[in-house]
Amino acid sequence: TIKTLKFLPKEDDGVLIVGKLNFWESQARISVQVFDIRASISTVLKKFEIVKSKLLKEGLLDDSLRRKLPKYPHSIGILTSVPSSALADMLRTAKERWPLTKIYIIPIPVQGKNVNEVKLVLSKLKKNKLNLNAIVIARGGGGREDLMLFDNEIIAREIASCPIPVVTGIGHEDDLTISDLVSDHRAATPTSAIVDLLPSRDFEKNNFLQIQKMLKDYFKFFFKNKKNFLITKKSFFQAHSPQLVLNAKKTKINYISQLLNALSPERLLKRGFALITDERGNSIYSVKSLKEKDKFLVQLFDGEITADVNSINYDKI
Repeated sequence: TIKTLKFLPKEDDGVLIVGKLNFWESQARISVQVFDIRASISTVLKKFEIVKSKLLKEGLLDDSLRRKLPKYPHSIGILTSVPSSALADMLRTAKERWPLTKIYIIPIPVQGKNVNEVKLVLSKLKKNKLNLNAIVIARGGGGREDLMLFDNEIIAREIASCPIPVVTGIGHEDDLTISDLVSDHRAATPTSAIVDLLPSRDFEKNNFLQIQKMLKDYFKFFFKNKKNFLITKKSFFQAHSPQLVLNAKKTKINYISQLLNALSPERLLKRGFALITDERGNSIYSVKSLKEKDKFLVQLFDGEITADVNSINYDKI
């Protein structure tokens, strides 16, 4: 019946009919028992180009709209058929690569006339009540005509308007659908979608060990450099310590004091010398500075003597 057909052709559509020929020789009659009607590859590509051209004019296929995928997603949603070998491979790969990511499996039909079902799922996910960091839409291999669901304009618009980054892994590497064109990242296969989305724990572990070694070497060099700096400062402070400065000053003062003591008039006076000055306090170095009856002072070690000039005798030269 028409309800069981996965594809209802329209005028000018190419089709592939799967059925059974019944031939009655006696009646010279042939009947065709149709089991299924499928779109031919020409029809698939035709519909693909029509939708692509329309979305291209609207700018929905612009690469600038593609968002970067999360580096370390804490939760993702996988939209695919359940159960399926594609899902099993994806879950195994996710566990091997990054088991820290929480995975929500959301069943969807992946072929046939199920546009409304897929649209409903995508519409609900837009609210992001699951706090997803990314969505993966996946379907395993098959004929190109089996992927027509993902060429649908309605589904493409849902993906393009989704606030969550969308990764597609639909069919084989050579298969390209409209959903791939509007997604944020297109992977060659469902398994590749997980590889592209999740980080590799082996790579991250090696990267972490390298960073750890770099930090260890850095801090080792840092502290060694600081230690040498402190040793240099210590030597400088020791060479310029206040105690050493005071000792040097003290030594200099003692030397000056000794010099002053050695050259002081008091020391000379103790040795029997005298200091002679006139009444105004001017030192008298020559007898020519005096005349008879002048008064002068004689400074001795233990006192002064006031004297008068009685006579002056000049040395003969």
